[in-house]
Amino acid sequence: MIRTIAAAASVTLALAPVAAQDEADLEPPLVVAVVAHPDDELFMAPALAALAREGHFVRIVHATPGDAGPGVSNLPKGAALAETRRAEADCSGKALGVSEVVNLGIPDGKLADHVRDGSLAKALHDHLAWADVVLTWGPDGGYGHADHRLVSAIATQMVQAQPEGDRAALFYVAIPAGRLPPVAEMQDWAMTDPKLLAEGIAYTPADLAAARAAAMCHVTQFPEASREGMMGLFDAAMWRGRVHFRKAF
Repeated sequence: MIRTIAAAASVTLALAPVAAQDEADLEPPLVVAVVAHPDDELFMAPALAALAREGHFVRIVHATPGDAGPGVSNLPKGAALAETRRAEADCSGKALGVSEVVNLGIPDGKLADHVRDGSLAKALHDHLAWADVVLTWGPDGGYGHADHRLVSAIATQMVQAQPEGDRAALFYVAIPAGRLPPVAEMQDWAMTDPKLLAEGIAYTPADLAAARAAAMCHVTQFPEASREGMMGLFDAAMWRGRVHFRKAF
């Protein structure tokens, strides 16, 4: 694959619309968003919609189907919940306009077991090996969630081992300090010094509308009022027209 990301380039500058690329680039840049659970993509949803709209091949990879819940549904933990959440993830991906949604099928809450035996890294290998850009949780996992942190750590481990010239650009999604949404449930979320957040992906009102549609897909995880208001809240408080990322290295 033709690499389109310079080592020091920012997301904003490196990911120009595909139509603006040299005609010699036969394939669109591959952007892989690696997260733990269906619904985790919502934390960067308008950025994914923007990248897809601009012609990039965007793949969302969920490590687990989220079969442990809990969410707000009455579905018990297990296969039925997993199947439903996979369908919600597919719905979300369609709303965002991404090219592909993949689930690795690792049981929810069991990611640590698959770190120790190397199977999580093995399952991620083919998705990251040809990526131009990898987007994932920061080392804080958003609010300290162990599965978020594990996915971030393994993605980082794999990208840093790639040889120079073939290494994907790795970015951690983040909340700028001072921009936590004013809701009690998010007051323990991690923030990042804005000086570290030079990179970002701007989005349009249409991209934000796509993100709202994606949020509405996750019926098992959030009450309707939360799904309806989530993206507007994030837009007003922490994004303000641009999803923020920190370059890993």
